[in-house]
Amino acid sequence: MHAPLAATSVPLAPRMARIAASPTSVLRARARTLRAAGRDVIELSSGDLDFPTPPHVLAAAAEAAARGETRYTNADGTPELKDAVRAALRRHNGLDFTREEVIVSAGSAQAMFGAFYATLAPGYTVVVPTPCWMPYVEQVRLAYGKPVLLPCLQNNGFKLRPEELAVALTERTRWLVINNPVNPTGAVYSADELSAIAAALRAHPHVWVLADGLYEHIVFDGRRAPTLAEVAPDLRARTLTVSGVAKSYAMMGWRIGYAAGPAALIAEMTKLQSLTTGCASSVGQAAALAALTGPQDVLAERAGVLAERRDAFVAMINACDGLSCTPPAGTFYLLASCAGVIGKRTPEGRALASDRDFAAYLLDSADIAVFPGADLGLSPTIRMNFANPLPVLAEAGRRIKSACAALA
Repeated sequence: MHAPLAATSVPLAPRMARIAASPTSVLRARARTLRAAGRDVIELSSGDLDFPTPPHVLAAAAEAAARGETRYTNADGTPELKDAVRAALRRHNGLDFTREEVIVSAGSAQAMFGAFYATLAPGYTVVVPTPCWMPYVEQVRLAYGKPVLLPCLQNNGFKLRPEELAVALTERTRWLVINNPVNPTGAVYSADELSAIAAALRAHPHVWVLADGLYEHIVFDGRRAPTLAEVAPDLRARTLTVSGVAKSYAMMGWRIGYAAGPAALIAEMTKLQSLTTGCASSVGQAAALAALTGPQDVLAERAGVLAERRDAFVAMINACDGLSCTPPAGTFYLLASCAGVIGKRTPEGRALASDRDFAAYLLDSADIAVFPGADLGLSPTIRMNFANPLPVLAEAGRRIKSACAALA
């Protein structure tokens, strides 16, 4: 029998000190650990939807597997799925791309990281409007770039002001990230608002745009969420349009995203994928093909259900002492101010000094997992996922209200 190995420190690369794990992943793991231990945790911190993947998508995946489509595909995706992505971008955004300008990736996050890693070097900066999905920031750091966080104020609907963008852009800026609709605020940029941002970018021809439209179909009240290349065709040559099937078709775990942009950049991103994942899941690609080419009525139907849940949950949260929020225009996240509970004490006498403290209090005392705004770039707030059945939201609202009322 071999003797156990002596404990040693892992010789980490210096780059690892620059980044942190995705806060969402950490919270999701903690909530599931508590649930496995018998706690009745309601998880409002994740990016999951409770909708099932559409039946015809499941059938297409099973049929592909039965046909033996379980081998490696091209590193940049199957020709059939790339054509479906091209058709979807034409259908929804009026954008035309060749196959060479499209890449299929293991989730939209891989496409974004590939773009950053292929283009950034020490000294280059990336402008990221905040509040934001924090993996943008960590991916930039991992790719040797420097994130420049540009706060978007609530009095402007949490949207980027063109005049503030113009000041933030320098000769070292390589990318601007534009997320529409915005995770975590639910803000939705109109075509006019994106046109104004495009006008600021025209004075800086060296700056590229990463346009993340992962939530593009989850918009409410008759809105649309256009993408930048759609409203500013002259910037298409320096815009990477990113999306995927995760949110629109409730295919989070299938891990299929895509990006469309200049062929030279796509070729470099493909090179990176060939050395990392090799390719996205072959069966997942067959499923995504069915999602993009099959019936699209599910998009509007589910957006309607989410709008009903949004309105109900906003009313519940606004009835809680110390919390306030406004209805988001898109996504399935509610960003609520918790300023009114900061400084209060729990029944055990513990002071709540931050939104992280408040999130920990809700998990410990009410079995509610929420996302603290400190990990999104805006405090004191919490982000909550309302893509849950109404009875679950009602119970969550009851618990949060009770927890807030117990503070002194």
